[in-house]
Amino acid sequence: MNAELEQDAHEHLPVMPEEVCEALKIIPDGVYIDGTFGRGGHARRILDRLGPQGRLLALDRDPEAVAAGRRLQEQDPRLQMHHATFDQMERIARRAGVLGAVAGILLDLGISSPQLDQGERGFSFSREGPLDMRMDPGSGEPAAAWLRRASREEMARVFHDYGEERYARRIARAIERERRVAPIETTTRLAEVIAAAHPRWPRDQHPATRCFQAIRIHINRELELLEAALAQACDLLGAGGRLAVISFHSLEDRLVKRFMREQAVGASLPPDLPVPAGHYRPRLRIIGRPLRPGEQELARNRRARSAILRVAERVAA
Repeated sequence: MNAELEQDAHEHLPVMPEEVCEALKIIPDGVYIDGTFGRGGHARRILDRLGPQGRLLALDRDPEAVAAGRRLQEQDPRLQMHHATFDQMERIARRAGVLGAVAGILLDLGISSPQLDQGERGFSFSREGPLDMRMDPGSGEPAAAWLRRASREEMARVFHDYGEERYARRIARAIERERRVAPIETTTRLAEVIAAAHPRWPRDQHPATRCFQAIRIHINRELELLEAALAQACDLLGAGGRLAVISFHSLEDRLVKRFMREQAVGASLPPDLPVPAGHYRPRLRIIGRPLRPGEQELARNRRARSAILRVAERVAA
């Protein structure tokens, strides 16, 4: 492995890597999709288990992640790296001629350590930087621009719905008041405004945690894209193919849990009978119980503490 690839591999610790590979039930000649390449921690482990005929289609919206993926692709042509959001999986699979024949899909949701650790990306309330928060800095609206134009009602809704922030209205009023004096352009300034307005927060959590999460989710349309990607999964997977999703907060996990349950509950009908209106046959089978990181992993990687892995398998049509 060259120096650049080795650096990419160690910048971000993949969450539950062995559990993910076991969940995907990797076959040597299978075609897999990694919808959230990041720095390739999971992708490398999937490639390690693939044979010469295996393929891995990887996607990421972050240009830095795409650059890391393309460096790996130069070393291993079984990987095909795409600059795309994961709601574009179906289009990419169709072009690759593998629609309905994918053996496994991995979605590792949320933010990666390199994104969080780079102050200039604007994701962290503890690192000084421009208030950006875009997964792809080349598209969409930066967080600072949204905060300049959003109404107090819109900010409160975003903080409540996407951050589950109890004091959403109070914080929105404080931001509205402060931006009349001067635009809020940096991460630390926003964190200060939120902390001053927040009357109470858990001892082990910064007062800006929930609002920063909410703004990030809103700016990047994370839940909208997740719903779209999940809706494509059953058509992408072949019979026996696995869907593995790692979530980091309750909003994501709720969507994943609901989707898998809905797709696993179908009408109990003989396979030769037509499905009546309003009923459908199951398309997924839920595999095992949700998994969480073990104590050894948490000792190495504190950021994995809220991760939850859910797995489902495509049943024959």
